[in-house]
Amino acid sequence: MEEDDASIPLSAIQHAVYCPRQAGLIHLDRLWAENRFTAEGQIVHARVDEAGGRRVRGVRRQTSLPLASARLGIAGVADMVEFIDEGGLERPFPIEFKRGKPKAHRADEAQLCAQALCLEEMMGRAVPEGALYYAETKRRLVIAFDAELRALTETAAAELRAMFAGGRVPGALYRAERCRACSLIELCRPRALSRSALNWRQHSVERLLGSGL
Repeated sequence: MEEDDASIPLSAIQHAVYCPRQAGLIHLDRLWAENRFTAEGQIVHARVDEAGGRRVRGVRRQTSLPLASARLGIAGVADMVEFIDEGGLERPFPIEFKRGKPKAHRADEAQLCAQALCLEEMMGRAVPEGALYYAETKRRLVIAFDAELRALTETAAAELRAMFAGGRVPGALYRAERCRACSLIELCRPRALSRSALNWRQHSVERLLGSGL
């Protein structure tokens, strides 16, 4: 199944939580650039990019599984979903493969949670948790889809829908810890644009104060 052109890509959830401007540049302006981190990510995903299914220690595994949620307006492909037998009923357990190690932000978790929300809608089964597999640590990090994470994910989807409808990329906001790792930093120019926006605001305030308002 290909993503519906009217649907928001699942990957956009991760981008939006990490940086709304990054999401807009990638998914509205169709801009992309590679760096070491994106290249490493492609290598990590190579093992699950081919669709297929098999059983491992009694658990059914499906790789490259198409997902969609009409309610949230999102669609995409899960790296891997394990289906755990619980008395004749299978409980989906999504697994997202990532380079590096666990992050301080929740962007990866939101992308995984979006997959869970799709699975719940498609299968009519509760999906209480999933896992992020990080290549650097070679370990799964189990993520509980609690109310806070679900709210963050649904808010990101709603903001993306509004962004897509308006067709406008958010302004730049320089955050050193995130911008330095972003492959789009040269296309985005967050430091220069953030400084320009700040100078414009300061100039506007000074002009208003000078007018006596």
